[in-house]
Amino acid sequence: SSDAKVPFVIKVIDSDEVNAFALPGGFFYVNSGLILAADEEAELAGVMAHEIAHVAARHGTEQYSKAQLLNLATVPLIFVGGGIGYGLSQAAGFLIPLQFLQFSRGAEREADHLGMEYAYKAGYDPTAVITFFEKLQAQEKRKPGKLSKLFSTHPPTAERIEKAQQELATVLPDRPQHVVSTSEFEAVKA
Repeated sequence: SSDAKVPFVIKVIDSDEVNAFALPGGFFYVNSGLILAADEEAELAGVMAHEIAHVAARHGTEQYSKAQLLNLATVPLIFVGGGIGYGLSQAAGFLIPLQFLQFSRGAEREADHLGMEYAYKAGYDPTAVITFFEKLQAQEKRKPGKLSKLFSTHPPTAERIEKAQQELATVLPDRPQHVVSTSEFEAVKA
């Protein structure tokens, strides 16, 4: 139900952290902490749809291209700065790929928008996206700082909730039925 042009290979990582991420080419990783934090399959589907949207919109590829250009721009440091320049160039070569997994707030907003549409197209209840954002917001208030590092490149959660509510009210037509959860999801959680 997405615009992605690649098949996805999905792996579960045994980690308590509430997180998922997808890499260019369709390699998709879901932490077990995310599965356990989701009360309904539709919540998990919403988060996964968000990550699929990053791949479909080619956010990772764009970030990688920017990183490559930035890396090439550091080459003159070797010739201009001698040993210090070489050290700076090596540090940049190490740090630039770490930025590869962080998207801009604009890319996160786009992934939120597309992800909500993808979840809706797949038949899932789109209000579950809002419900999961509210869970994140409650967790942020309980343990400030723990999630802030993880979501520092994301728009503020309150803003994400507001945008999702607007989209739900104006873009996505009402349906008589949505998938909320299935027995398969409950079995996986157990």
